[in-house]
Amino acid sequence: MKRRLAVILAAVALSVVMSVPAYAGTWKYVNDQWKYQRGANKFAYKEWIQDNGNWYYMDNNGVMTTGWQQIDGQWYYMDQAVPDRVSIIENEEEEFSFGLPLKATISSDSQEVALANESNIPADQITISGRDHFSMFGGEKGSYQVGLKLFGVIKLKDIQVDVVDTRYAVPCGSPIGIYLKSDGVMVIGTGRITGSDGMEVEPAYGILKSGDYIEAFNGKPMNTKEDLIRAVSESGGQECVLQVRREGEDVDVSLKPVQGADGQYKLGAWVRDDTQGIGTITYVDMNGRFGALGHGISDSDTGDLVESSEGALYSTEIMGIEKGSMGKPGLLSGVIYYGPQSHMGDIEKNTNEGIFGTVNQQFKKQISGEPMEIACRQDVKQGPAYIRSNISGELKDYAIEIQKVDYNSGHKNKSMVIKVTDPELLELTGGIVQGMSGSPIIQDGKLAGAVTHVFVQDASRGYGILIENMMEQ
Repeated sequence: MKRRLAVILAAVALSVVMSVPAYAGTWKYVNDQWKYQRGANKFAYKEWIQDNGNWYYMDNNGVMTTGWQQIDGQWYYMDQAVPDRVSIIENEEEEFSFGLPLKATISSDSQEVALANESNIPADQITISGRDHFSMFGGEKGSYQVGLKLFGVIKLKDIQVDVVDTRYAVPCGSPIGIYLKSDGVMVIGTGRITGSDGMEVEPAYGILKSGDYIEAFNGKPMNTKEDLIRAVSESGGQECVLQVRREGEDVDVSLKPVQGADGQYKLGAWVRDDTQGIGTITYVDMNGRFGALGHGISDSDTGDLVESSEGALYSTEIMGIEKGSMGKPGLLSGVIYYGPQSHMGDIEKNTNEGIFGTVNQQFKKQISGEPMEIACRQDVKQGPAYIRSNISGELKDYAIEIQKVDYNSGHKNKSMVIKVTDPELLELTGGIVQGMSGSPIIQDGKLAGAVTHVFVQDASRGYGILIENMMEQ
């Protein structure tokens, strides 16, 4: 018999996009274009912006430029126009167009990648200009490079070419209950304690930090918050040494527990050892491996990616849908069923591009639909597409429009901008809601990506991740 969680869980497995922080301002996505806001109704115009080690130029309208731009009499190449990486199916030919305004030369470093243009003669070097189309033919599987030079002289960039097998996976779109166990006891903050003498103290302040993981207490491993509570209680108030993982490095800190007014010894730290919520399975491949969410699971208090040692998928039931509206994203609410009969798979990795692991036979029996070819990056284009979801209790494809594709995005889980156009889905949810994260995006009969984020200002729009970015993990 299924054991039902005693409380209703709101979906937490979808990131909400309000803005992307930068140095002295904030990136805003306005009318399908990126702008850089410095204050209320004040945007950067005709200037360079440095963010996260990269430079961007804002034009006369305050819009971030891409491709070739002439600025103060000098030509600059904004790197988004040409992909850093492409995939070619083994023994097949793929067509490309980079939209370069000037003549350029493309050269291959290997005979396994042959180039061709209008001459239709495969070669290791071709010349293109403007929006000329050209093709690349991939031979033996592997990773190779092609070089791009302006006028055949000035090096612009190297492009990695991956020659791969045709890949298939079953697009799912099913909501799933997610349980994730942190790797150690996670510190989410520090707080004051009223001591046995009536004085307020904060023993962990400046010693423990939000995002720390407590791995051991006086050399004894701490796997759960109950382990930590027990160890602190048994310390008798003696100074202790905590083994802490902080930003990937192990450090030792000394801390003296304080006896509270209730007689219990405490560290004055808020801790957590797990997280749970509702998300969507994107795909299951031919080996029973799954990908879900399209973005990582972050702690709701710290905002940091949860460093996980283990996790599991459980069956879930959607109980209600709160529609999204201007300034307020909607969400799915439901229950997660825990227990052996409800266990659907195991989570092995929590990454910025999603959660990954294996499904069990019980989940495989529930999968409907046929395997679908995995789209290469260059296959995904602006235009009509579908998202697959069964949030209504029935697995259905809903119409969307892919409005923008960024093949080189530093935020891989924001490589597409999508807009829900399906009247039925708009009536049901208002667009994209929390819990739909991971819903597969299908274009031209191929699995193209997954939904990842919703725009707070417009619930009908959000971000998606390219499926190749997701499956690199």
